[in-house]
Amino acid sequence: MSNAPRLTFERLTLNRLLLAAVPLAGLALAGCATLPTGTGVAVQPPPPASIPLQDANASNYGLFLAGEAALRGGRPEEAARYFARAAQGASDQNAVDQALIREKAFEAAVMAGDIDKAADLLPAPDATPASMPQRLARLVRAVDYFASGHNKEANEALIAPGGGAAFAAGLTLIRPWVAAAAGDADRAVAMPDGPTPRLRRLAAQEGQAALLERAKRYDEAETVLKALATNPQLGVLYIDSYGGFLERRSRTKDAVELYTSALKRMPNNRDIKISLARATAGKRPPQMLNLKQGAAKSLTAAAELALVDKQINEGEVYLRLALKLDPTRDDAWVLLGDIRASSDQHQFARDAYAHVNTASPAWPEARQRIVASYQAEGDNDTALKLTQDLIKTQPDNREALITEADLLRATNRYAEAVTVLDKVIASGASNADWALYFERGTSLDRAGHWPEAEKDLLKALTMRPDEPDVLNYLGYSWVVRGEKLQQAMGMLQKAYLAQPDSGEIADSLGWAYYSQGDFKTAVLRLERAVSLSPVSAEITDHLGDAYWRIGRKTEAQYQWSRVLTLSPTAELKSSVQQKLASGLMGGPPAKGTAS
Repeated sequence: MSNAPRLTFERLTLNRLLLAAVPLAGLALAGCATLPTGTGVAVQPPPPASIPLQDANASNYGLFLAGEAALRGGRPEEAARYFARAAQGASDQNAVDQALIREKAFEAAVMAGDIDKAADLLPAPDATPASMPQRLARLVRAVDYFASGHNKEANEALIAPGGGAAFAAGLTLIRPWVAAAAGDADRAVAMPDGPTPRLRRLAAQEGQAALLERAKRYDEAETVLKALATNPQLGVLYIDSYGGFLERRSRTKDAVELYTSALKRMPNNRDIKISLARATAGKRPPQMLNLKQGAAKSLTAAAELALVDKQINEGEVYLRLALKLDPTRDDAWVLLGDIRASSDQHQFARDAYAHVNTASPAWPEARQRIVASYQAEGDNDTALKLTQDLIKTQPDNREALITEADLLRATNRYAEAVTVLDKVIASGASNADWALYFERGTSLDRAGHWPEAEKDLLKALTMRPDEPDVLNYLGYSWVVRGEKLQQAMGMLQKAYLAQPDSGEIADSLGWAYYSQGDFKTAVLRLERAVSLSPVSAEITDHLGDAYWRIGRKTEAQYQWSRVLTLSPTAELKSSVQQKLASGLMGGPPAKGTAS
């Protein structure tokens, strides 16, 4: 059975850390909506609760549980409304209940991005209860002060003692910017004391360099930036920062050399391409960030670190605080959308992506994520329209064209997909990877052009000899055509060894045995295929055929009957109905019999 690739959300999800091609753990956002152990935020597992917000008879306790469930389910906006209702009904005599509801309402407000509301819920600094997440309280208080211009109060909140180990990255990275705003020059350019995780230290050094430049300590700033940009593993993250510094110092030639050298290693890095084009054209260099913008950038960096460590809610908190300080921070909006999309909150994700400015280099990426969110909901028509609208504004956008081809394939418009892929491959033949040839080959096959399809599939196989998808598709195609059966069998066995848990590949291998008349082995493989893909109509049909060939006719009829419950194509439905009426006629000879 063929296993053509499909556009996925993960394929589009990129950020600064992953673009560096460093072997970091994936973000692994999906299914991780609760605050992790050790964050200092106490969240008790509630029973599943769903109470209409307009229900005037809902109990205070029920509203509290509903808020807990919403918060744990990654729906902070909903949680905030439940907790607000619960707070209205809290007993004046029960101070413990009031404090707990207040703390939960605080957490929900932060997660929902309502920092003003969260700050209103904070008690006085000297009255913060032990149960309140200490570091989060300090961080929110500091950001609220800083956003409203109370810089000294913000600085005092950040240097005050507080318990717990959570939110350490955010506190570490924002402190220097707030200190600079408060006039604390020494603290503004100081590095963190004590042992600091490597990625956090690098982010702190980038902030230190920016603050040294603001203080006109240019030599010191360049020393730090040069060390960052030449880091053997992570240097690409800091090329733009160092290059922008050089451009501001009127050292455009040095900046162009830096960008050009980096692009030789990372030819598809969008940001460096933009920087090189700007510097080469002699345009105005990027401006230094103001203090609030710098603090927002530092919190966005803290969010990236949290996401790499799978601290999803901590990452979202940082992003919300960053956007409080700088609502135009495009990378923060994109990451916030990614978090929401990963928990299937697609409308919330689209709302976040929509904040990205149309003039921003990140805008096409945000649009593609909106497209992916519609596809994740099964709305391929809307996804395709939005993609084609994007291509009208950016006809040479390679990723958008690939997305269009994927969506055309998903809607069975294979000939149109081939036309798009022709353009993509022709525009960058030296940069075309195996997947493009594979996708065009499968599209050509589905469009009825097998000779051309076979050429592309062989090309993909040459480029990626061990790729299970290519081995499976080409091997299965030869089997169903009765061509090169021995070679096809070897390819399918290789694919199966690489991915033994793929129902599609197990089915392809089982059907290869069936086509050669080895029905007993075919049954074994096809039974496994059905166990791996129990809702596949085609695989179930294959197992029914194999059962029939070894004389297990009752079981065959049972499997064929199951096919009719699995949304088969019209062609397969007709075939199965005929087999249920009169059994299998003809077919390959059993192994060991005369053909």
